[in-house]
Amino acid sequence: RNRPEGKVLETVGVFEAPKQHGKYETGQLFLHSVFGYRGIVLFPWQARLYDRDVASPVTEKSENTAGHGSKEVKGKTHTYYQVLIDARDCPHISQRSQTEAVTFLANHDDSRALYAIPGLDYVSHEDILPYSSTDQVPIQHELFERFLMYDQTKVPPFVARDTLCAWQEKNHPWLELSDVHRETTENIRVTVIPFYMGMREAQNSHVYWWRYCIRLENLDSEVVQLRERHWRIFSLSGTLETVRGRGVVGREPVLSKEQPAFQYSSHVSLQASSGHMWGTFRFERPDGSHFDVRIPPFSLESNKDEKTPPSGLHW
Repeated sequence: RNRPEGKVLETVGVFEAPKQHGKYETGQLFLHSVFGYRGIVLFPWQARLYDRDVASPVTEKSENTAGHGSKEVKGKTHTYYQVLIDARDCPHISQRSQTEAVTFLANHDDSRALYAIPGLDYVSHEDILPYSSTDQVPIQHELFERFLMYDQTKVPPFVARDTLCAWQEKNHPWLELSDVHRETTENIRVTVIPFYMGMREAQNSHVYWWRYCIRLENLDSEVVQLRERHWRIFSLSGTLETVRGRGVVGREPVLSKEQPAFQYSSHVSLQASSGHMWGTFRFERPDGSHFDVRIPPFSLESNKDEKTPPSGLHW
């Protein structure tokens, strides 16, 4: 769509049938069904999906954020994947998504140190359009050959190196995706995934940090634009903070039929080991009218078994 003049399409591989059941394996190549980038699966996560659009009979675990006008929602198990994004595709998705990165507080003398690993994303099972390729290095990413190696006897023919297994095990608490929250208002679906990043000591107190990834999807054909955000942040210490502002991450994205989704990440800190957030996004229609879209309430939980901060990429 809207291919720049002089650009040609190249064959990158052969599509495979998407899996209706079971999980994709480490080394599976795919196209992202929403953002269109090429990627490769590193490993799967089992998440609890709290979907406020679905009345689920599953009683695995329930969540009830009392007092915020939110119904009790049952969590169901859903597969997500840790993936690498092809660096060649990052410039082409910048208008629809931040080039996702995993960020965490690292074990470092500088208490302000924040580490980021660019080109790492979390992808839902239904976002994956699997394909195969005969290229031995089909994805361009600085970690591809560190984490994976080619083995023509395997299907898919890319297998995890020991460095990938060690990195996953060592940094598991800061990589793990556990809860996913989803809610739709007036055909705008909001999906939130929170991640715990670690704790810092500051002025004789503890400060706990989280990253949260948000995807906005327009399920309708009408063009809308995000104008404002309104957050409520509750801490277990008893504080309730209100945050208002224009747009998100300095942008006011337009969601249209051609580009229906936008994804970004942000960070929040609390002086308590847990809390929760909720709020609304204000959207504008072409006629100038506005409507509010609910952000589903989500918990901010720290890892109780935290022992050592993340080790970054030092082997």
